[in-house]
Amino acid sequence: MNPGDERPYPDYADTTATGHTRTRLPENDPYGGVPRRPTRSSSRSLVTVVGVVVLLIAAIAFANRGDHSSADSASGKGAQPKAAATAPSGTRPVDTKTADIPSGFAHTEQGAQSAAANYAVALGSADMFDMAKRHAIVNTVYTPDVAASRTSELDHVYASQQFLSNIGLTKDGTPPKGQTFVSRVIPVGTKVTAAGTDTATVEVWYTSLFGLSGTSSTNPVTESWFTNTFELKWVNNDWKVTDFQQKDGPVPVGRDQRASTADDMTKAVEEYGGFTYAR
Repeated sequence: MNPGDERPYPDYADTTATGHTRTRLPENDPYGGVPRRPTRSSSRSLVTVVGVVVLLIAAIAFANRGDHSSADSASGKGAQPKAAATAPSGTRPVDTKTADIPSGFAHTEQGAQSAAANYAVALGSADMFDMAKRHAIVNTVYTPDVAASRTSELDHVYASQQFLSNIGLTKDGTPPKGQTFVSRVIPVGTKVTAAGTDTATVEVWYTSLFGLSGTSSTNPVTESWFTNTFELKWVNNDWKVTDFQQKDGPVPVGRDQRASTADDMTKAVEEYGGFTYAR
């Protein structure tokens, strides 16, 4: 029974010559109710809805077939359009590391993008707050001529008492007792904006986690979104950074999710490791 078909009034009766009683409902409600709907309307609506859903599913399936669709292979069609710029290559970037940072990237645009993504992770890590580890990162990521000057500049920044105090760290760059320092970069995508034989300009869009996790923290871990533009140069059979710039965003709309407890955040940071990023 459809909603609206139930009526607060008795059925009308019609007695025919055969003596049988035939019950009929009025087409219009004499008490101001909703007119009686045809019995087949709901069926037709259901068929229409099902048809739309089927067509939608078919369209999605067709769009997701990609270049390896069996139908295209069987029909012998030509090359399909290239994948969107945001599609991952699926190719493993490297299998070697230097100072625990992926290295030895391919001398290609794809290799430059993979290098930029992994270098962004290293430069945004908590290891940058440790002098020995910071020097190793800088010497691995930057070209030799830039690394020397950049090391001095970064040592000055990370040794600043005001800087360390503002982010809640002690004067030696460590978190207060009972708290965990979190600084992580998670690349979302990359793109090449300029490329030459031995140079490339690569943008890395990423989200970052930064702050102190602990019950007494006054600087809780927060999420931010940035885009870094890396200037890369092919030096000693690898891509190296000569300079980079940072800008805010693009920033998505945040969901209304309850923040995790300090214990849950600390546990996650300690248990979940990072990745080697590939374009």
